[in-house]
Amino acid sequence: MEVDVRRVIVRKDYPGRKGLVVYRMSRDQRVDDNWALLFAQQLADVKNEGLAVVFTLVPHYPNANRRHFDFMIRGLKQVEKHLAAKNIPFFLLMDEQPMSAFADFIREYDVSAVVSDFDPLRHKQAWNKMIDTIDAIAHYEVDAHNIVPCHFVSRKVEFGAYTLRPKIKRLLPDFLTEFPELHPQTVQMKAHPIDWVGIKTMLSHSENVEPVNWLQSGEEAAKTVLDQFIATKLSHYDEQRNHPEADGQSHLSPYLHFGQIAAQRVALEIIRNAPPGGQEAFLEELIVRRELADNFCYYNPLYDQTGGFPEWAKKDMELHRNDVRLYLYTREELENGETHDPLWNAAQRELTVRGKMHGYLRMYWAKKLLEWTASPEEALQHAIYLNDKYSLDGRDPNGYAGIAWSIGGVHDRAWFPRPVFGKIRYMSLSGCFAKFDVDQYIREHSK
Repeated sequence: MEVDVRRVIVRKDYPGRKGLVVYRMSRDQRVDDNWALLFAQQLADVKNEGLAVVFTLVPHYPNANRRHFDFMIRGLKQVEKHLAAKNIPFFLLMDEQPMSAFADFIREYDVSAVVSDFDPLRHKQAWNKMIDTIDAIAHYEVDAHNIVPCHFVSRKVEFGAYTLRPKIKRLLPDFLTEFPELHPQTVQMKAHPIDWVGIKTMLSHSENVEPVNWLQSGEEAAKTVLDQFIATKLSHYDEQRNHPEADGQSHLSPYLHFGQIAAQRVALEIIRNAPPGGQEAFLEELIVRRELADNFCYYNPLYDQTGGFPEWAKKDMELHRNDVRLYLYTREELENGETHDPLWNAAQRELTVRGKMHGYLRMYWAKKLLEWTASPEEALQHAIYLNDKYSLDGRDPNGYAGIAWSIGGVHDRAWFPRPVFGKIRYMSLSGCFAKFDVDQYIREHSK
């Protein structure tokens, strides 16, 4: 079974060139169920050349810290082990200028073709453009993250889930297929041993946000968490998904962010093994909402700025810019969870301690920042800073789209106007009390 060419963007072709094929792993940090790796192997087989996997580690990656590096490195150690079982060498390059180190690798190993992960974020797209400038190599970009490839399902920014959903559903039967097997490589090629202890020491300079210990990292752990979710939580997901105190979430978002499990594998297992109830709601979030976030970041270059908000929201923002705010908090007060709202403080503590926040509460959390800061720009900056710093699934299209929905009405509609918010959808503490056991949640995440 060949990789569907609709998953592949041919950034630069160079037919007939002989030499090593490299999969430049970035967003999708796994060996199983990886369309980009499978395409790279397919290309190597056609060329009758060797295949290697390269990961470029950036010590000062934007907004990353010890928490993120710890989770990622633990997963990459499994990648090295699983690739070795297939006789595929794994190289880890460490450089502040990742494409400089990668260009040196290309020259040293006489690389003929590079396969890169698709990623809609601007700095990842800029890195891919740098690879395009390297002479005498082919370069392909493969969307192994979305079930229906982002660049194929739509060629423009979608207004909301209601416009993207029918496009995805029409194409889903074509793309929601079983993965072929990655076969062992016969070409003999060894990578340099990776000093994982030394790498961890080198990264100890990064901002001191403690790693999480309640969640294991890597492909194996991701599959275990998926199995447990299907067995114990999925049948109640629809009724519990908006109950932060119930622990009804899948906890798959960190694994999906780091690409340690494919969303396509999750969907296949949910459909095959799920008990009645919960399946439809979960698949809506896994497929439509996740892929809507990629669409937003890929086609809207201002995805992390107020300029990326819809026009109606930007006009409203100006109308209410000078409205009186009853509370104004500094970033330090927000980061320490020192507001008058015990629910918000508990949500912030969950984020800082556990590296995750329930999706329903993340909407409430972000909207309160709009209410408690001097401007929408400041609210957006604080939300992105805190989410990217503490959340394992921060620095991600889902985070940027979710924050833009909460603060700027992205993928939403205009509601009844009110002070400060204008027509942006409002969420209140009293509304939360009506939906779930707020007191229990606060007790669970108290200092």
